[in-house]
Amino acid sequence: MLRLRIPILLCMFLTAARVSNLHAQLVEQVYQPYIHTAQLYAYGNQQGLPVYTLNSSDRLQLAFDDLDGNIKAYYYTYVLCDYNWQPVNLSQFDYMKGFTQNRITTYRYSSIAFTRYTHYRAELPQANSVPTRSGNYLLKVYLDGDTSKLVFTKQMLVLDPKASVTAQVVQPFTPTLFSTHQKLRFSANIKNINSFSAAQQVKVVILQNNRWDMSLRDIPPTFVRGNTLEFNSENIGIFPGGKEWRWLDLRSFRLQSDRVDSAKYTQKDTKIYLRTDIDRSGQRYVYFPDYNGMYNIVTYESINPDWQGDYATVLFNFARQDGLPYPDKDIYLLGQFTGYRLSDEWKMKYNLEEQKYQCTAFMKQGYYNYTYVAVDKNNPENKQELEGNYWETENSYTVLIYYKSFTDRSDQLIGISSINSRTDKPGFSF
Repeated sequence: MLRLRIPILLCMFLTAARVSNLHAQLVEQVYQPYIHTAQLYAYGNQQGLPVYTLNSSDRLQLAFDDLDGNIKAYYYTYVLCDYNWQPVNLSQFDYMKGFTQNRITTYRYSSIAFTRYTHYRAELPQANSVPTRSGNYLLKVYLDGDTSKLVFTKQMLVLDPKASVTAQVVQPFTPTLFSTHQKLRFSANIKNINSFSAAQQVKVVILQNNRWDMSLRDIPPTFVRGNTLEFNSENIGIFPGGKEWRWLDLRSFRLQSDRVDSAKYTQKDTKIYLRTDIDRSGQRYVYFPDYNGMYNIVTYESINPDWQGDYATVLFNFARQDGLPYPDKDIYLLGQFTGYRLSDEWKMKYNLEEQKYQCTAFMKQGYYNYTYVAVDKNNPENKQELEGNYWETENSYTVLIYYKSFTDRSDQLIGISSINSRTDKPGFSF
């Protein structure tokens, strides 16, 4: 077997030249305002990445609500993408077995809830439509069998396991990052793949808390030893630690949780007014369990939250300690339920009379995580989460290993590994 050893200085140069910074990579989109709570996740785990292993019994759950409350002909299809989520130039018949589109036939009208909606769901992949290549897939949901009537899109991963990944979260050595950031050190053992050109053919993507907008990519190996690729350069795999996410318990609209200030109930709708949040960047770090920015649809008051859970208009409030607006900054509400998008829909407005930023969201009963982000008006690339960064913060990381030989026309996803930054997971700690 040919062994390739890359000099460490050369590797450090390549790393510095090719590693991408944190950057937005948001390809999921909801195109119709009547679509709410669109989810695609590993079956039985709403916080699980939607990963299907080739030729396995893995199942994914697709679910969404149509607030028009009637029956529509929804279809879905798969589009194979490269590791940068750009569609590849291949016919669907080259990466799909069976039908290239399917109709979603499982639906149910809402009951008990004041809000009228139709809940749709499907288990993927169905036996008559199965991916045959590994890689990144964009799931498209559209109306009437017409792909131009696109309703929303979701990201999906198809795995062909050919690499085993071991990873460890450590503190960076850099003094300015030591107490505020987390670094991922990992190695990949690749099977049945020629490692001669691994530095050019293997690509790595790292996700923090399943967030594609927080992805690191274009990470070359530091060393290649036979079939083992090591990624341990000091300047790769570094993420801001953040802080445990803010929480909102909406599992019951009647039994008001600690974050709820008041509520208004009518026969048509429900309005929830939250207590005012403040900037936490100056507060000490405290550990408590959270969903790492994600949410869980669940209720106290019904048997099945999918079609019995209700919706409410929720008012978020955020204020500085001095009550003044941030100079030259826009404040956004952020979480999985916002799609992690810094859009006008989630931009908070400053209420001069109440001296606080405010934003509303139409949310289904469940348990939610969220945060606030300040964006520089003059330089939108300059973003700051108003929470502070701490090395001790509990975060989950996912390493994705892609491979593309010189003759392949698409990137293969050959390895996935997840790791948590805290293995102790204590109770409250300081």
